[in-house]
Parts: sequence; C-alpha cells; structure tokens
Amino acid sequence: MTEFNDSNYFAEQQRRPNLNMDIVQQIAKGLGLHFEPEAAATDRVTLSHPVSSYSPPTPPETFTPFDLLDYIYAVLHSPGYRERYKEFLKIDFPRVPYPSDAGKFWQLVRLGGELRQLHLLESPVVEQYLTQYPVDGDNRVAKPRYEDGKVYINDTQYFANVPELAWNFYIGGYQPAQKWLKDRKERVLGFEEILHYQKIIVALVETGRVMGEVDGVGL
Repeated sequence: MTEFNDSNYFAEQQRRPNLNMDIVQQIAKGLGLHFEPEAAATDRVTLSHPVSSYSPPTPPETFTPFDLLDYIYAVLHSPGYRERYKEFLKIDFPRVPYPSDAGKFWQLVRLGGELRQLHLLESPVVEQYLTQYPVDGDNRVAKPRYEDGKVYINDTQYFANVPELAWNFYIGGYQPAQKWLKDRKERVLGFEEILHYQKIIVALVETGRVMGEVDGVGL
C-alpha cells in the first residue's frame, strides 16, 4: 500500500483564481497585458501585500488576481462612482467597468492596494497615530460622544485630536468610529484595544484621502 503524504500532495496542487476567465481575457485584451495566475506569480510584489509601496520603474506587462482585486476595490471606493450609481447599488450587485487604459489601471491598482492594507490595518501608516488618550481612569465605555475634536468614552476619558471626518465617516451603511465604541458599551478597554481604536482613526482619515485620489485618476 502506498503511503499518502499530505505535504507532497498539497505542494503539487496549484491554486486557481476564482474568476471568469472569459472576462479576464477581455480585460487583458483591452489593457494590452497578459494575465498571470497567482500560482505562477510567486515573486510578484502585489502577492505579498505591500501594494502601497509597489512602484515599478516600468509598468508590468502582466497582471494578477490581486491586481484585479485592488482595481475593483479602488473603483468601489470612488465617490464619483458611488454617487453616479447610488440608486442602482441599493437594489443590485455593483457593476464594475472594465479597465481599458493600462496607465489608469495601474494607478487604481496601487490605490486599491493602499485601501486594502488600511482596512486590514496592515499598512504601516496606521501606526502613525493622530490621536492621544491622555486621561487615566477605568477605561469603561459608557455613552460615546464627539465634542470639540474629542471622542469621549465616558464622562472623563477621551481620545483627543480626532478629526470630525473620521468620527462621521461612513463605510457601507455604518460609521466605524462610532460603531466600534457602541459595540463595546459597558466594556473596559484594554491597552491593545485603545491602540486599535487609534489605528482605526488613522485608517479612516487616510481612506478619505485615498478615495479623493481615486476620483482624481478617473474611471
């Protein structure tokens, strides 16, 4: 009886992108690029996630599933796109325009990757805190409120220097800076949670900036 070696079996398997290849080939033709499946693109910068720092001296001649993901992510965060299709988006899945200009495509890939990293809190930018948490106390979340650039979690403790844009920022149908605290009502925040909230604020501010850049590129 032949011994079954799990590691050898899975090492020989190639992941296949869950994409409609007819559509992928249409996109490739429109861009004048070749599609490179993820399994064959092990040395691609975009596959190891630091897309925001990905700035090749010349545009690549191939694109990968991650590039498509980042392009779509950028499109869906375009304020102009959201405004133009807001009624349609309420009733159906979003329709993403096929890219036809390679220059714009790579700009949107870069911006989409930056957004993805921000939202996963994987971007080094989120470590550059904009806010402070200056007052000692029990760290218990009571009724969060925003007042004069401060997000109060109770009567005495607050996050200072919170931009109003971040406090009111919508992603989908909710406001992350508010919902995160409301979901923790009557809970005591630990040290890591306090840092995590400050990262969220940075991510929201940077999201607003990158969304503006996406509209600047155009679709």
